Amino acid sequence: MSNEELQTWVEKVSLDSFGVPFRHQATFNKRLTSTGGRYFTPSHNIEINPHQLEQNGREEVEKIIKHELCHYHLHLAGRGYKHRDRDFKLLLRQVGGSRFCSSLPDRGGRRVLPYRYVLICQECGMKYMRKRKVDTRRFRCGKCRGKLRQQTLDSPKKS
Repeated sequence: MSNEELQTWVEKVSLDSFGVPFRHQATFNKRLTSTGGRYFTPSHNIEINPHQLEQNGREEVEKIIKHELCHYHLHLAGRGYKHRDRDFKLLLRQVGGSRFCSSLPDRGGRRVLPYRYVLICQECGMKYMRKRKVDTRRFRCGKCRGKLRQQTLDSPKKS
């Protein structure tokens, strides 16, 4: 689907569900990863995540469009347009928009780094697993306040 088709779709949903025309820009933004869409208060434009359309279908995207249009119309009317506002929650329920978008199955959450270092106390032998390098001059053992030695897990001979 192109941006022009999205624009006409948003305009149609705005007229059908809200009875008020959408007079600004609606576009797809492929860089959106953790959200279904965005409403910009300064420009009044709306961005939609195209991955939602590909993986969850038109019905889900229409709910996202209604969600963003709730922000849009309430903001222009000078009423509570934020997620926590009562006006927003009521209007969203009336038009059948989604409060939260469905998660994308092929999009993982944050990338988890493996442990690459271990800090070993030279006094009591306590071990602390770390993903990033630590300046051992600045830190001491939390158990006995002893001096720490850093070791790389890939090659244990390095210190």
